Amino acid sequence: MAVPKKRTSKMKKNIRKSTWKRQANQEALKAFSLAKSLLSGNSTGFIYQIDKPDNSKEK
Repeated sequence: MAVPKKRTSKMKKNIRKSTWKRQANQEALKAFSLAKSLLSGNSTGFIYQIDKPDNSKEK
């Protein structure tokens, strides 16, 4: 089993953690932007099928 030889410093630990959080934040912003464009109907880069409401009433 792999075991670290030396203890990782607080600075290195915080740098790695902040990098991970920054990448996660960027992905969340992209997903939120895509959701907003889908709701507004301005999306051009995302292909999806819109369910059209059925106007005929079934008896």
